[in-house]
Amino acid sequence: MTQINFHHLHLFRTVARSGTLARAAAELGLTEPTISTQIKSLEQQFGQPLFSRTTRRLQLTDAGQTALRYADDIFSLSDELTQAMSGEATDRPRRFLVGIADVVPKMIAYRLIEPALSIPDGIMLSCNEDTPERLVAALSVHALDLLITDAPVTPAAHVRAFNHLLGECGTTIFGTAALSSQYAPRFPASLHAAPFLLPLPATTTRRALDSWFQQQDVVPLVTGEYADSALMKVFGQNGYGLFASPSILEDEIMQQHAVQIVGRLPELKQQFYAISAERRIQHPAVTAIARAARTKVFG
Repeated sequence: MTQINFHHLHLFRTVARSGTLARAAAELGLTEPTISTQIKSLEQQFGQPLFSRTTRRLQLTDAGQTALRYADDIFSLSDELTQAMSGEATDRPRRFLVGIADVVPKMIAYRLIEPALSIPDGIMLSCNEDTPERLVAALSVHALDLLITDAPVTPAAHVRAFNHLLGECGTTIFGTAALSSQYAPRFPASLHAAPFLLPLPATTTRRALDSWFQQQDVVPLVTGEYADSALMKVFGQNGYGLFASPSILEDEIMQQHAVQIVGRLPELKQQFYAISAERRIQHPAVTAIARAARTKVFG
């Protein structure tokens, strides 16, 4: 895709705000034909008109309204960048870009990120959920400030990233009242042939569960596999099978999903990491997350 000509975009924004070519020409110190020609080039690039021309005034089309909103954001950020580079203060909260691996339970992600919202200078939080592999790639080109995931980045990823262990906890097995009454007795041997909802095979949690099942000589009846742990819990609360979740979420899961504890596996640890592009944590929001994780979330 051809890059936007920001000079043309600036001319378009000036005309849109002034309402006429004559006023824009006077403000910019350019001739009306020059401005008109360059806006037409921008319209050709976008493939649609930005103005509907009347005898008195230029009216923005729907596409023009959209383009103006983006142009305002772009040039507002440009002004802030100039101020930031010159050491001047800006009113906009600092943007904090967080990638959340899709294998991390939403409640864990919230608990970890929430302390960052209270830092003195304030932040504007931007969260992106995706696969760990894609998020690591985004982190490597500084498109993210932080990645929260359930496994460290290994050298095989061939990216410059640093692992910060936030904490770990055991695993709890949940089920509806009917399933709990059936499988809680004789736990964990009772899990043999029990209906079970599991994460996808490639995930860290699934590999850990499969290894534990094998060690216990237990073969559950897998009734579903899920990429989204929240969706898995919804199926679990409707009785389609037992499911596993980090033990620190026991109270929330029982309250939100009306399920009971079937049993606990304290030896089956689930870990959570903050992955950064820097060895030393410097971003104040990341510092707040790391501190709270060790003293409150997993403390």
